[in-house]
Amino acid sequence: MSGSKQIAPGRYRQSAGRYLEDFTVGDVYEHRPGRTINEADNTWFTLLTMNTHPLHFDHEYARKSEFGRCLVASPLTVAMVVGMSVSDTSAKAIANLGWKEIRLPAPLFVGDTLYSESAVLEVRESKSRPTAGVVTIRTTGRNQAGTVVCEFERSMLIPKRGHAVDDRSDY
Repeated sequence: MSGSKQIAPGRYRQSAGRYLEDFTVGDVYEHRPGRTINEADNTWFTLLTMNTHPLHFDHEYARKSEFGRCLVASPLTVAMVVGMSVSDTSAKAIANLGWKEIRLPAPLFVGDTLYSESAVLEVRESKSRPTAGVVTIRTTGRNQAGTVVCEFERSMLIPKRGHAVDDRSDY
């Protein structure tokens, strides 16, 4: 959980994320704040990733499409939904182990505001690392109208309490 810990008298260090023991199957974390996607976000992402599909940055092309306007590049949608979940779910993670069943059931448009939440599906001890475990979540991204625009499952290797990098005195 996000918070601060005292590292010396009168001195505190911010800490984010959860330990393995903090996850309970069935819990849902609403990630806030939301994020309104602007044209620069979408254009820069398409340039950065070399995604040259004109539906993401050519207004005239997009106007003539079935959508009538530019779409947010779907990998940007996935990346933002993942990013929104980090402080609640994986800020202490040792590693992301994988994503599956990524779905984009509705488009996201420039000007839409994205919100997300994660539900805990599974929590188990690691078979090979006694100081960690595996947490699997289902994260859902919705636009401002509540329409689901992105869904996926993600598994992460999460440390047990006392075994995260930010638990060490030399950090």
